[in-house]
Amino acid sequence: MGSRLSLDDSVRVVVVGGGFGGTAAASLLKSWAVPFVLVDVRDAFHHNVAALRAAVESGFAKKTFISYSVTFGDSFRQGKVVGIDPGRQKVVLSDGEELHYSHLIIATGSDGPFPGKFNQVIDMERAIQTYEDMVKEIEKSQRILVVGGGAAGVEMAAEIKTEYPDKEVILIHSRPALADVELLPSVRQEVKEILLRKGVRLLLGEKVRDMENLRPNQFQKDTVVRTDKGTEVVADMVVLCTGIKINSSAYAAAFGDKMASNGALKVNQYLQLEGYENIYVIGDCADLEEPKMAYHAGLHADVVVTNIINSLTQKPLKTYKPGSLTFLLSMGRNDGVGQVNGYYVGRLLVTVAKSRGLFVSKSWKTMGQTMPS
Repeated sequence: MGSRLSLDDSVRVVVVGGGFGGTAAASLLKSWAVPFVLVDVRDAFHHNVAALRAAVESGFAKKTFISYSVTFGDSFRQGKVVGIDPGRQKVVLSDGEELHYSHLIIATGSDGPFPGKFNQVIDMERAIQTYEDMVKEIEKSQRILVVGGGAAGVEMAAEIKTEYPDKEVILIHSRPALADVELLPSVRQEVKEILLRKGVRLLLGEKVRDMENLRPNQFQKDTVVRTDKGTEVVADMVVLCTGIKINSSAYAAAFGDKMASNGALKVNQYLQLEGYENIYVIGDCADLEEPKMAYHAGLHADVVVTNIINSLTQKPLKTYKPGSLTFLLSMGRNDGVGQVNGYYVGRLLVTVAKSRGLFVSKSWKTMGQTMPS
C-alpha cells in the first residue's frame, strides 16, 4: 500500500478519534498521501490492549503510549470535538476552531474504568506516571478485589496473579460464566480453569453493592465490600473492570437519529453512516454485530480508507461483513486461551501470538516509531 494519488485541493479527510481505528486510518491515509487531519483530545495514542499489564509491571507503561505529533506532524490536531455540521462539512472543536472535511471518519471509541481504559486528559509523561503509581498501589496490597469478569476483569486478575503469585486475588462477576458472551463455551470454561489454577478466588453470580462508595485503584487496608447475596469480602484494593460505554458526545447532537440504544452509529455495508456517502464510522462507535475489539477497528480502517480512495477514483466500494470470531484472551504473560475464526485455540498459540508482547510492537510499527526498551 502507499502509492500516491493525484487529488485535487478539495480532498481533506478529518479523522475524529485516535484510538486503534483512528490511528490505523490516519497511517493508511498518510501512506497514500491523502491530505488528512487526525483530531484527538490527548497527545498520545494509548495501546490499551496492554494497559492491564502496565498497571502491574513497573516500566511497561512507557511502551503503551505513543506520541501523535511525532508520527503525524502537522496532520495531528490536539483538541476536543464538540460538534459536527454535516451541512457545512465542518467539525467543531471546543476552542471554536472549525475543520473542513471532504470526508469524515468517526472513530471516537469507547470508555471505561481505569486501568483498562485511560480517560484523563493529561500529557503522555503524566499518563505513564499514573500507571506507575498504580503499580505501587498493587505492590502495597496483599488482597486485591477485581470487580467484573468480562475480558478485562479476567485478564486483570490473571495479570496480578502472574506478577504476584502470593497475593490473594478475588474476582466478583454478576453472571455465572466468565468472559464475553460471544465466545465459545469451551473458551469461557478454560478462562475459569486458568484463573482457578492460578489461585484466583471466584464469586460468580453476585453483584457488588454500593459501587459508588468504593475508591478504586488505591491501597486501603481492610476495605469491606458486600455483594447483593450478602457475601462480605475484605480487600486492600479494589480494581473496577466493569462495562465500557461508547464515546458519543462528539456526534450525539448531529446524528442522534442514527444512534443505536448503546450510542453507536448505524452504518451500511460500506461502513458509511446511514444516509451519508462521505461520512464513515469505524471501531467501537460503529453499530456492528461483533465484539468491540482493537483487531476489528483495524479491519474497519482498512475498508474505510480503501472506500474513500475508491470513491475518489471511481472504483466500486468494498463491503465489510463481520466474520466468524477471532478473540484472544491473554491470561498473564505465560498463559491464554481464545478462538480463531470460531475455532478454539489453546495456551501455546495464544501465549506466542498475544500474551508475551500484547501486540505493543505492532502499534509502534503502525506509528512508524521505535519502541523504548
